[in-house]
Amino acid sequence: MQQPYDPGRIIVVLPTYNEAENLENIVKRLRAALPEADVLIADDNSPDGTGEIADRLAQTDQQILVKHRPAKQGLGTAYRQEFLWALEQGYDVLCEMDSDGSHQPEALPTLLSALENADLVIGSRWVLGGRVENWSRGRQLLSRAANLYARVALGLPVRDATSGFRMFRRATLQGIDLAGVASQGYCFQIDLAWRAYRAGFRVTEVPIVFFEREHGTSKMDRDVVVESFRMVTAWGIRHRLRQAGELLTGKRKVDH
Repeated sequence: MQQPYDPGRIIVVLPTYNEAENLENIVKRLRAALPEADVLIADDNSPDGTGEIADRLAQTDQQILVKHRPAKQGLGTAYRQEFLWALEQGYDVLCEMDSDGSHQPEALPTLLSALENADLVIGSRWVLGGRVENWSRGRQLLSRAANLYARVALGLPVRDATSGFRMFRRATLQGIDLAGVASQGYCFQIDLAWRAYRAGFRVTEVPIVFFEREHGTSKMDRDVVVESFRMVTAWGIRHRLRQAGELLTGKRKVDH
């Protein structure tokens, strides 16, 4: 008889900056959807009191942890630092998701189930069954174009490489030189997916419904888009040059 899947210790990392209107509700739903998971709130010294709300939640629930960061340092920095900390603490499954309500905590069990046969599970807006709600056509086109560009430039067979709703096995993060990741924003998400794919890990996408936030202000800006385009272009050129070298030498090189 097949034994039920036991993922081990799970932690969900929630980076926050000015999410006072969203945090309590999203944490409540998260704890109900995946009660076995710990929750790590990493607040970038939010001036709107998000950090104080996080502390209050942690006082009533021992599975809620809070890290207070000194200033706004970027999404990629938050995930990198807190993932490294969680690995040191012995967590087996590490999850990332937005704290603004865009990612539905009720989808977490689906992602966790998919992780049984994968090393990285991505909650995808752009696979069959996935969709976005309350986005303009222009923003949808921008997201689809960015993901298409990443697929073509990097040879990355992922339809939503910019998605920030993910579950990793600890071995995956340990195998992609997480400490050496310096990218931010959407570029960070592409970076980790590409590293995992290049290292031979199993990357799976499951459909999700992505909702535009109801409260607060989006953190996406022009600089994030420009950085992503610039970095993916540079990686793509290096990738194609490496492929050409492999064809000439007959040897496959693995780098991060």
